[in-house]
Amino acid sequence: MPRRPRIIVGTMVCDGYIYGVSLLAVAAVLWWMTGGWAWGIVPLILAAFFLWFFRDPARQIPAGEGLIVSPGDGKVTETISIETLDGPRKRISIFLSVFNVHVNRAPIGGVLTHVAYTKGEYLNAMNPDSAERNEQNAATLRGEGPDAGIEVTFKQIAGLLARRIVFHPQEGQVLQRGERVGLIKFGSRVDVLLPADAVFRVKVGDRVKGGSTVLASMDRGGRA
Repeated sequence: MPRRPRIIVGTMVCDGYIYGVSLLAVAAVLWWMTGGWAWGIVPLILAAFFLWFFRDPARQIPAGEGLIVSPGDGKVTETISIETLDGPRKRISIFLSVFNVHVNRAPIGGVLTHVAYTKGEYLNAMNPDSAERNEQNAATLRGEGPDAGIEVTFKQIAGLLARRIVFHPQEGQVLQRGERVGLIKFGSRVDVLLPADAVFRVKVGDRVKGGSTVLASMDRGGRA
């Protein structure tokens, strides 16, 4: 099962402090035991990495009707139309490298109607097969307010390095557009399944930011 995330303190997921402080303590012990900092260089570098990796910058959430924002930071690798058991949909795939912010956010505002965690493999997240075969957590939101009438499913997909998917909200909970919902530790992928009539606002190769980049919009007579 995906685990609940630790609380977010300031501009960093709490895990960053835990890993960072622990490694700083290791560096201090090595310095005390050896009388020099040489043996502490590696844990110091790792401490700095974890403090940086678990950063959680504030984001400006776009306002407006029918806007679907990115659930994560990364690079758009796919924008296609697909057939599903529920009919035609559109899909946007985003690759999160180890250098991206890994906090995930809700793509629309609405009710979380379904959450499904699936165990699986750990293929490279750039591999198209990872969307179906890798460990993943799929969450479906039914839009309310400005997003009424929209249903969006977004998947947190583990990658070659990612071995822990975190998702906090429970079914039935109301989420706001851009609200933090969890994270995937280290390299990973996020897929967003959109209504068939959604209009893409990004293309393959674009860099996107969770909560602030509009991935797609609904054509509501020119109002979106």
